Amino acid sequence: MPLKLGEIAKGLNARLEGDAALRITGAAEPSDAGPEDLALAMTPQYAERLGQGRARAAILWEGADWQSLGLEAALFVQRPRLAMAHLSAMIDPGPEIAVGIHPTAVIDPSATLGSNVAIGPFVVIGRDARIGANARISPHCTIGAEARLGEDALLHPNVTIQHAVAIGPRFIAHPGAVIGGDGLSFVTPEMSGVERARKTMGDQGEIQQQSWTRIHSLGTVVIGDDVEVGSNTTIDRGTIRATRIGDGCKLDNLVQIAHNVVMGRHCLVAALSGIAGSTIVGDRCVMGGSSGAADNLRIGDDVILAGGTKVTSNVPSGRVMMGYPAVRMDQHVDIYKAMRRLPRFMRQFAAGQKAVSKEPPSD
Repeated sequence: MPLKLGEIAKGLNARLEGDAALRITGAAEPSDAGPEDLALAMTPQYAERLGQGRARAAILWEGADWQSLGLEAALFVQRPRLAMAHLSAMIDPGPEIAVGIHPTAVIDPSATLGSNVAIGPFVVIGRDARIGANARISPHCTIGAEARLGEDALLHPNVTIQHAVAIGPRFIAHPGAVIGGDGLSFVTPEMSGVERARKTMGDQGEIQQQSWTRIHSLGTVVIGDDVEVGSNTTIDRGTIRATRIGDGCKLDNLVQIAHNVVMGRHCLVAALSGIAGSTIVGDRCVMGGSSGAADNLRIGDDVILAGGTKVTSNVPSGRVMMGYPAVRMDQHVDIYKAMRRLPRFMRQFAAGQKAVSKEPPSD
């Protein structure tokens, strides 16, 4: 639905100059903006492209001369990316799922549905499941027996929530996410090669033929409030106790959270990252893309892992880590500089050895 620029200014807590009655239907980069788009030109670099588009209004940086940029109105905000977050929420209509139950949905008679739920085609909801009020469930989603999905949840297509999983309010899951699959828990009749290698630091001893016996996952997954899970991300159920994801956590696409992991509140995990079994992660931790943590570790509060970082030992709170194996970022930079200098050092060392070997013997 169209919004007046004055309404947007109020929603963003932004300072408005110019025509508050301008009709806005979307947001766009300056060069692509049409006459009903709000151009996002928060820096002079982006504002240079306003002339390539047809925007009449834009979000600008403090001190910008909006009239000289040919605009009819402008919004000024203190934190541009935060303004983008609120603006996108105001404009995004979300998926179209009509309130009510689609006739092709299969819902067990014992399931409990809250008020104003929207359940799309071919959704399956199992025995004794509970769906909170205002939940929106897209086509081809599956919710297992005794699962709990909080109010105002949004499941995009093909999300699977397995049996007995408990999820708090305002949960968002993107296409293909799987919550509550079994973890990688297998055992051999005798000590496995992996166990021997870990115990001996690499010596497997005599190689024996062994088979793997599955340890069933009897735990569940418990997810807090305001959690978002990206496409094709998986959170495994615990072996005995629950895998837990704290309030406000945001997981990107293709993230793997293994069995028994406990993640604190307001953590952010970028794509292609993984946390191995039984590792405990503190509050407000950030994991860059393709980062990971080994099993049975403790990662403190407010830890930041740079992209590609692999954690193999415990990390104290507040550390910024980088590399494989992970070390403090400043230490990693020193190591990298030293590695860059190593070929030159080796050439100098070899030249010094050659010079010494040619010296005549002393009397």
